[in-house]
Amino acid sequence: MELEGLLQIAVILGLSGSLAGFLAGLLGVGGGIIFVPVLYFVFLHFLKLDSSVAIMLATSTSLVAMIPTSISSCLSHLKRGNIDLILLKSWSIFLLLGVIAGSVFSKLFGGTWLTILFGILLLFAAANMIFLSKAKGAFNALPPMPYQGILPFLISSVSVMLGIGGGTLTVPSLSIFNYDTRKATGTAAMCGLFICLPGAVTTIITDLITQTSIANTPPLTLGHISFLAVIFLVPFAVLCAPLGVKVNKRIEPAVIKVIFGTVLILTSVRMLLSGFGI
Repeated sequence: MELEGLLQIAVILGLSGSLAGFLAGLLGVGGGIIFVPVLYFVFLHFLKLDSSVAIMLATSTSLVAMIPTSISSCLSHLKRGNIDLILLKSWSIFLLLGVIAGSVFSKLFGGTWLTILFGILLLFAAANMIFLSKAKGAFNALPPMPYQGILPFLISSVSVMLGIGGGTLTVPSLSIFNYDTRKATGTAAMCGLFICLPGAVTTIITDLITQTSIANTPPLTLGHISFLAVIFLVPFAVLCAPLGVKVNKRIEPAVIKVIFGTVLILTSVRMLLSGFGI
């Protein structure tokens, strides 16, 4: 790769890392809603990889990049009491089981369909957040266990397949049950860490066992993970996550939902266009 092309990629990833970190703190997402489409664009247009390969690289690389971003966001939310540790304790086993299931399904059925699924799910989440930003949740409380466990299992399994941290699905899901928005944001950030850390480890181990190697990938690529991209993304994301948490405390919950929904719409449209080859 020429130096000019590498510099362009570095600038794109640096800017996207800054935005992802800010949104991680503001909205409780791990940054995957920004990482995945940006990485997909870079792999597709700069490295000229096939779209099915580009989306697999993007989702796996995103999981690794989200680990330090999520840690930075979680620490900031924890200091401000935004994390429901009791709920996390009851959800933990279901989140981990979902990660395993999602990792298996993404390897078996990964490809262009992930791009389309990503876009559809984000559109659904966006509509919920924007049009119901001031509405009361459909239910007054979360269902009892073990039925409640279905929710974190589905969130983590789908999130791993899409390379996102879980906040994208956790916040809208908790909102349906009339859950406090700020608590949902902080708890979603911690859920993201539960998802991206084991998800990334599972991906690395699987790639090592199967000796996965993809042609024409950038230097420092291991299996489906571009560690060069991670190096460009992470420092900016970690620095900007605490800033997003500070802003979160100063604006109304309904405004947070609308911002979240707007980001999701922009992301989903771009992914759907790519998925359908437009």
